[in-house]
Amino acid sequence: MIIITFILFLIFMTLSSLHFYWGFGGKWGSRAVVPTKENGIPVFVPRTILTFVVAVGLLCFGLFYLINYGFIEMSFPIWLDKTGFWIIASIFILRAIGDFNYVGFFKKHKSSKFAINDTKYFSPLCSLIGILTLVLKFYN
Repeated sequence: MIIITFILFLIFMTLSSLHFYWGFGGKWGSRAVVPTKENGIPVFVPRTILTFVVAVGLLCFGLFYLINYGFIEMSFPIWLDKTGFWIIASIFILRAIGDFNYVGFFKKHKSSKFAINDTKYFSPLCSLIGILTLVLKFYN
């Protein structure tokens, strides 16, 4: 379980770092990570503050695993200790399933650069995060 914990921590630290990079104005990869309509117009434009909120959230998720397995000494409120893994797994499994339109395995729009990346990388990664989180929950 230690290996899974560190894999998930590293995934979340990488994703958090990317979001911090974009939040501070970085452009690398930014065109391929936002869903677009068929005409190439983004479905939404991520605001800087929300990019930082996601970055901090991902950082907290990564730290949650380390805290939960005793690598960092800290205690959680009882509700978070009992539901934290369920919350994280649910978020990422639902993200992998998607909105049935632009995001996830069951999206309708599949030809944009984002959609191709989503099918190849983003949705499988979200599935992996959700499954590994459930593995940790059930074998803890």
